[in-house]
Order: sequence, then C-alpha cells, then structure tokens
Amino acid sequence: MSDRLADRRRAVASATAEAGAAALLVTDPRNIAYLTGFRGSGGAVLVEDDGEAVLCTDSRYELQVVEQAPDVGHVISREYVAGVLGRRRGPADAPLAVEADAMTLSAASALRRVLADLGAADAPLVETSGVVERVRRTKDSVEIGLIERACRVVDDAWTHVLAHGVLAPGRSEREVAADLEHAMRRAGSDGVAFETIVASGPNGAFPHHVPGDRRLAPGDLVVVDFGATVSGYASDCTRTVAFAGAADRLLDAYEVVSRAHRAGVSAVREGLACGELDGVSRGIISDAGFGEHFGHSLGHGVGLDVHEAPAVSTRSASTLSDGDVITIEPGIYLPGLGGIRIEDTVAVTGGSGRSLTTTSTALTVL
Repeated sequence: MSDRLADRRRAVASATAEAGAAALLVTDPRNIAYLTGFRGSGGAVLVEDDGEAVLCTDSRYELQVVEQAPDVGHVISREYVAGVLGRRRGPADAPLAVEADAMTLSAASALRRVLADLGAADAPLVETSGVVERVRRTKDSVEIGLIERACRVVDDAWTHVLAHGVLAPGRSEREVAADLEHAMRRAGSDGVAFETIVASGPNGAFPHHVPGDRRLAPGDLVVVDFGATVSGYASDCTRTVAFAGAADRLLDAYEVVSRAHRAGVSAVREGLACGELDGVSRGIISDAGFGEHFGHSLGHGVGLDVHEAPAVSTRSASTLSDGDVITIEPGIYLPGLGGIRIEDTVAVTGGSGRSLTTTSTALTVL
C-alpha cells in the first residue's frame, strides 16, 4: 500500500510542477485519503516536488494517523495549514499550489496570514483545479476491488428488499429508503454513498426526488437510486419496479430505457469517446420518441466520490481508458405520470466494460 500511495504522490508532484508550483497544499478530505490513506475528517497535506509529504491533523486522530498514514510525516495541531507549511523543506516563498475548488475565501485569507508569519507574505499562490482528481480517475486493481465490494453490498441489499416485501403498496417512500439503507449496512456498507432516492408514481418524473410521505400505490412505477461505501469507495445503482396496473406508456418507456441501458453497457470499451457512448443510449431513446424526456447525461465516474471524472455526456471531451469506473444510467421522465431509470456501475478493464452491479434489470412487477 505504501508504494501505491508514494506513486500517487509522485504523480501529483509532477502535475504540480507542470502547473508552475513547487508544492501542493491539499485540503480536500478525499484527496488527503487518496494520497496518504488517512480518512479522518480534519487535516491538511503538503506534497513536495519529489512526492514526499507531511500531514497535519489534530489530537483526535493522533493514533489513527499513525496507523493509516505511516509513510508520511505527521504534525499534531489544530492549525492544519500552519502545521504542514512549517515543515516545508523548500523555500517558504517558492510558488505554492492550492486546491482552488476546495478553498474558501476565509481559508485563503488564513493561508496568507500563515505565509506572512513564515516570512513569505509574497509567495505566489497557484490556483489549481483537478490536479489530484485527474490522478484519481484511473483506478488500480485494489480500488476496483473496493468498488466491486461496494457494488456487492447494493446487490445484496436490493435482493433483500425484493425478497422481504420492503416495496409494497401503502408503505411510504421514506420508510422504503430507511429499510434499504439498513439493509446496506447489514450487507457491509460503511455508509450511504449519497442520499437514497425512492420516487414513486408521479414523483418518478423528478430524477433527484427526495423520499417523502407519499405512499406507494397500485399502478406506480418506483425509481430507487442507492449506493454504498466500502473503505471510502462508492457504488451507484438504480432499479425501477412496477406495481400491477401500471400505465402502458410507462411500460413502453421501461422497455426503451432497458434497451438503451443494455446498449450502453455493451458499448463500453477502452478508447471510446464519452460523448459517443452517451449517444449510443440517447439515440435509442430519441428514436423511440422520448428524447425530450431524457435530460441528464448518461453517466459519470465513480470512486472516492460518487460523481467524479470522467463525465459521460454529450459535452464530454474525455475518452474511456482502462481503470475508468463509470455509471450507465439512461432514463425517461414523464411529468405527471412517472419515470424510469436503470443504472449500473461499470469498470473498464482489459479493454472492455464489466458491470460491477449484477442484479437483474428486467422489469419486476410486484
């Protein structure tokens, strides 16, 4: 593990040098975990130009940091930024890169005060975006294994939900979401990867509906979007089920989404443009007359974040490569009637795609 982390830091150091800085101040918690193994809620890391790093966290994590991040320097202090910059080996006034997307204005002001205290008030700050995230995009076999474990959790939880009547007329969306999250915990999840979506009946027309008090009813389609985390890595899965008596238009739309989903998963391969992949599924939905009812992108990357690079959309300039883990999630949303979405988490390995979520996507009528 230490060698893998060191390789990551060296890659980040190289990217930082290309951005014109001598070191990178890392404050995003997921990036800290990726570079050091430390998964506490507070801290900062300084990555120097040779990939060496120092991590500062507070006394709550004094034992944890030694266990999780043994191959980097440690500082125990509540002043995270001051702690790591005080251990900087290079000149204090050399260009310092910061994660602009993770730094608030107040944090930037505090950083300037720290630099002034170190006699480096005029040190150039280089605003960077996505330096660590671009390295994170390509998952190694261990990372894919963790994502696959998180996918196995959602598979097990979904199987439990279908077998034990969790989805039944009269139950509220909120109750279903709570039971599904409990099932994921029992199956080995460290927590939810995002807020669980249970959207029944007309609520299914809202892609990111928040589960409420509406009770499931005969004739509903129910969209269930859920994910688990294992050792920090996420999974993402959506299944749509029907209750007897669903409208023909909804059942027709389900068949279209199912074809679009299968075609999208089958098309995944190394070297394919993400925009072209989006078009594979979108074309099927458009040709069936539902194009205006599929507004979101086909998918996104999955890893430490449930939404990360690459974007699988018409606007994406990315091309799939080995080590990418993405979602394929076409949908149709019919205002006032309901919605359908089918989603799997798919890894690009050995040049082709492999679905890590494996429960059936055939329409289940309850």
